[in-house]
Amino acid sequence: MFPALLFPPLLANAVMEFMHRGGPIMIPVALTAVFAIGIVAEHLVWWISSLRHRDPARLESIYAALEGQHLDEARQRAAGSADPVVRMIECGLHHQPPSLQGALQVAAGLELHKAGRFLSAMDTIVTLAPLLGLLGTVTGIMGAFASIGGTELAVEKVTGGIGEALIATAAGLGIAIFTLIPLNFFHARLARLQFDLEAAATNVEILTAGLPASPAPAVPPLPRP
Repeated sequence: MFPALLFPPLLANAVMEFMHRGGPIMIPVALTAVFAIGIVAEHLVWWISSLRHRDPARLESIYAALEGQHLDEARQRAAGSADPVVRMIECGLHHQPPSLQGALQVAAGLELHKAGRFLSAMDTIVTLAPLLGLLGTVTGIMGAFASIGGTELAVEKVTGGIGEALIATAAGLGIAIFTLIPLNFFHARLARLQFDLEAAATNVEILTAGLPASPAPAVPPLPRP
């Protein structure tokens, strides 16, 4: 228990020492790391929750109701679902053709917007972090050469400048690698969700093409972006 109590202070001291040895550029590098960790954690939690809410059984029941020309029953089965595909269908079924196609497109766009938020920020981090590390490399080497040009050559200053350059570069590359892997995963999940939404919208349009026009109930609010 005693080592466990000392671990957080020791870890904090190690991090502060690491940042001090990396030079002033480690301040924006650390802020970038905190931002990257927050975005990855938030988006990972969102995708886990979204995957848990997927409901293929309800989706098939909606298709079966539409195939049997039971439009009202399909609307009831789609109501109140947390599945993004079913939510899109629910918005579409409250409209009549040809506005149904437009409603499906708008609802699908909102679902994709929610799923793809912060991806551009993650892409920026992947590019920015190595550039900050490269900037730290340049400033560290400049400090090392400035020490060489002095009247008194201090080996500690030269090695300190080289160490600052290497630490900043390693930190920037580490942040980029940490962000790149989940970024590619989120892009893959977004592409899969887009395919599911497009496939479901096409199925609904085909199944509702031959249905007789009927009064549509009140239009529910679209999903929040």
